[in-house]
Amino acid sequence: MNEAWTEKPSDAPLTGAAQDRDDSDILSRRVGAFFVDLIILLILSALASICVLILGIITFGFGFILFAILYPAVVLIYAGVTIGGPQSATIGMRMAGIALRRMDGRRPDAILGAVHIFLFYISVGLLTPLVLLFALMTPNKRLLHDIVLDVRMIRAR
Repeated sequence: MNEAWTEKPSDAPLTGAAQDRDDSDILSRRVGAFFVDLIILLILSALASICVLILGIITFGFGFILFAILYPAVVLIYAGVTIGGPQSATIGMRMAGIALRRMDGRRPDAILGAVHIFLFYISVGLLTPLVLLFALMTPNKRLLHDIVLDVRMIRAR
């Protein structure tokens, strides 16, 4: 049978022990992952800013318009590529030992990764860090945007 068509074990639905995994430190791991990702995003944005600066000079100022969408574009591309990738986690999430999964156990795609980070920044922007208090009241330490997208953070194997 063609292996490309078979479901990978890591894409299997969360059942039994995987579903009942200890989530007690997920929230602290998410906070640590956020700060690591923030540093990475600032570095990527600085590099992208240099490219836009050079483009702006070459195009006699027209390229400077890209500064308006620079940071959101870097964040969405970073989240889409990393969360939608094979490990389903950003670099900060990998360092913290967590990954994002749909509630049925499947890995998220790039679109879901970008939407997840977009909703995260919207919720943090509106609710400030108080959004973390929401996770203390929900099972599996899920945040508001996790519930909306029907995903959860799990401990990476």
